[in-house]
Amino acid sequence: MSLQVVFLGTSGSVPTLKRSLPCVVVQCPPEQWMFDCGENVQHQMIATKVSFHRRMKIFISHLHGDHVLGLPGLLQTMALMDRKEPLQVYGPSGLKNFLICTKGTLNFGLTYPVEINEILSEGIICDQEKYQVSVIKSNHTVEGYCFAFIEKLRPGRFYPNKARTQGIAEGELWSKLQRGQEVTAPNGTIVKPSDVMGPMRQGRKIIYTGDTKPFAGFGEFANKADLVIHDATFDDALKEKADTDGHSTASQAAEQAKTAQAKCLVLSHISARYSDGSLLLEQAKKVFPNSILAEDYLSLELPLSE
Repeated sequence: MSLQVVFLGTSGSVPTLKRSLPCVVVQCPPEQWMFDCGENVQHQMIATKVSFHRRMKIFISHLHGDHVLGLPGLLQTMALMDRKEPLQVYGPSGLKNFLICTKGTLNFGLTYPVEINEILSEGIICDQEKYQVSVIKSNHTVEGYCFAFIEKLRPGRFYPNKARTQGIAEGELWSKLQRGQEVTAPNGTIVKPSDVMGPMRQGRKIIYTGDTKPFAGFGEFANKADLVIHDATFDDALKEKADTDGHSTASQAAEQAKTAQAKCLVLSHISARYSDGSLLLEQAKKVFPNSILAEDYLSLELPLSE
């Protein structure tokens, strides 16, 4: 199964005609995982066919307006569309008060349960059968977190010929073996998954930084990530401003990806001062060649690794 990463908003601080405010969705049917929720998110979801009804978790990196002000509107739109599926929201301390305040003022009229989870410490904050999300504190001007979306170890490759050699015909027993269950062959022999399958395979890993300056622990946190989506608000000439404002330059983002030995870097949270962002991409590529400049509606597929 492939993972689809959809960029709904790629601007920083203020929107532009071409860029909405930060929001990235990881699609792994039947669920969606949203990272940050800037204004205009409903329009961007409609444009990219991101579902309002599918199972979803939302992760807010920090409580600056450009990363969270789309959330009240999204909650209300989902209610107006008669969503029934529960929604989980994760974010830093203060998130619960923010949502309680806006809910009381706007009267969302929710048609579905909303579970608010404030992040209390670094580490794993969401753990499911196939995926988990862990966090590390970012290096911004307010409390914030970088997220790691991690696919757990996947079963090894299934070898049909080995199964046939063991006397297992195609069908239900093949499915059980691929799910990790032992089966009994027609001759009474117990066949284990390891008899017909290769070693467990590493899952995929996606890093979303939110707003951050470079920091020492990032390389280990993002180690060998398939995709790093990194704050790259400014070009290198504005390094001092980036440091003051709690952001990264394009080259700094590239250095972080290089340190982490990542496979691919996506530059995002682009300042409105850049009409096309080509300068940022040029600077990043000098440090980390496999860099991409995020654009609204960009969709990246992460296929299964061998």
